[in-house]
Amino acid sequence: MTVIVTDTTCGLPLDLLKKRGIPCVPQVVIFGDRSFHDGGELDTATFLKMLKASRALPKTAAPEPALYFPIFKKAFEKREDLIVLAPSSKISGTIRSAQTAAQEFPGLNIHFIDTLTISCNLGSLVLVADDMAKDGRSGDEIESRIRDMLPRGRLYFVVDTLEYLAKGGRIGGARALLGELVRIKPILAVSNGQAEPYEQQRTRKRSLKRLIDIVEEQCPRTMNAHLSVLQVAAERDACALADDLKIRLGLQEIPIYELPPAITVHGGPKAMGVGFFV
Repeated sequence: MTVIVTDTTCGLPLDLLKKRGIPCVPQVVIFGDRSFHDGGELDTATFLKMLKASRALPKTAAPEPALYFPIFKKAFEKREDLIVLAPSSKISGTIRSAQTAAQEFPGLNIHFIDTLTISCNLGSLVLVADDMAKDGRSGDEIESRIRDMLPRGRLYFVVDTLEYLAKGGRIGGARALLGELVRIKPILAVSNGQAEPYEQQRTRKRSLKRLIDIVEEQCPRTMNAHLSVLQVAAERDACALADDLKIRLGLQEIPIYELPPAITVHGGPKAMGVGFFV
């Protein structure tokens, strides 16, 4: 049997992961001299309250290798194969932590995949891989399918400010927009594993309208596109966005995922986005 392993940057609800039996390792969020494990110790609502009250921007850290030990130990004892689906190595050290942990379990068959993405698209990859695992597909088959999907992923997002991405060092090529910070509400894309500028709009309303147009132009009109919406502190706008996309693309369901604290640190409140595969 093959077991899929993920972490909280996938953005999938923890109760869904628990129901499916998917091990999920928490990211670390640091406020001053206090650190919290994403999800279990710090949910998004609590994080937003702490963020508002904090003078300094919190930091994030990859999971400690030891957090993988119980998962790897269980798989070793049950002779299971593992597939670790990790967020982009260009913005997180998660995959390195998992690889370090694996050194304690020689002989354990682990497929490490740097997905070069994050959030809802990573979540979609986790669900696809888990469905295949539950259908009895081998680790090699699952890895092949996931690697085929990686270059077809599209992830666009709108942030209320570039401040969080800039201070967190996750801004990538979007750094070039900082001089225009006050005057624009850019649409960013995850490209080559990091945030890059895609288009510039003058208002948030225009950015969201253009985001819908982009998805309509590029997203296949099928559930195999694994279209999903991400948001933090913007639930009403996200629901309106999903409803509009359902009509335009002829889809009945579009899941909406809340950004976990470890991503909200960099995207900031009111961040929204759409992910899919072409």
